Amino acid sequence: MISYQPSTNLSQSAEITYQNMRPYYEQLSVSWEPSKILEQIQGLDNWDILYNGEVIGAIRMSFDGEGGYVRDLQISGAFQNKGLGAKALDEAMRLTKQSGAKKIRLRVFKISPAFHLYQRCGFNVVSDDEKFIYMEKLV
Repeated sequence: MISYQPSTNLSQSAEITYQNMRPYYEQLSVSWEPSKILEQIQGLDNWDILYNGEVIGAIRMSFDGEGGYVRDLQISGAFQNKGLGAKALDEAMRLTKQSGAKKIRLRVFKISPAFHLYQRCGFNVVSDDEKFIYMEKLV
């Protein structure tokens, strides 16, 4: 069973992100490490993703005048490709709606297979650059 709670251990959360994203960082020559990730996530709304009570991922959100922004959605490797990312994305949309926002946005590395998840979940491409695709969806 999947559930969510405010993050209780941001260091663990940052490590999950680092482990998931390391291949992309290396391929794109991005210098990023757990301590830098930890520093960047301090001011975000951080949620643990739990599966049968075990922390297996994170949702990180911020909100502004344009709506909700999924800053990060991570699922540990052993739990990927089981539909949990789509459920976590539903939770991010619920949090966005709860905030009163009408739109949810995100960016994804062009080389990430998560792009296809976001497409399947109804996100539309609004722009791109050298490394990222920017997407959004009305909630």
